[in-house]
Amino acid sequence: MDLEELLAAQAGDDGQGKKKESPLKSLRTDLDFYTDSIKEVAVEIMAEGLSQYPIFIAHQHMVRLGEIILDRDELGTQWTIQASTLEEFIEKGVILSERKALFIKNYKKPEDYMCLFVIVPEGANFVFYPYKG
Repeated sequence: MDLEELLAAQAGDDGQGKKKESPLKSLRTDLDFYTDSIKEVAVEIMAEGLSQYPIFIAHQHMVRLGEIILDRDELGTQWTIQASTLEEFIEKGVILSERKALFIKNYKKPEDYMCLFVIVPEGANFVFYPYKG
């Protein structure tokens, strides 16, 4: 899934005749701002042998997964980004171990795309977003 698909899924009418602005629009802005920092951390995770599958958690609340690398309160942005790995997602039960091969098959080249686990009040989803270069 890419960010546009997730945005389209979020943009549905809430049945009250008034469309609500998706919080994911601000995510695109923040990701473009954060892109160099996220890529640097992804390369570091792979170079240090921690994982070949870095995952970044984008959220606006409290999340107990990964480590905060970009704090929205400190940076004056809308989204906080935490760094994690496929291995931690499996260890914590976010990804079932029997789904690991499927996840790896769908994982996009980490040098070109950031793998995001985007958490919004309605749920969470994986998104691959290209680095701006």
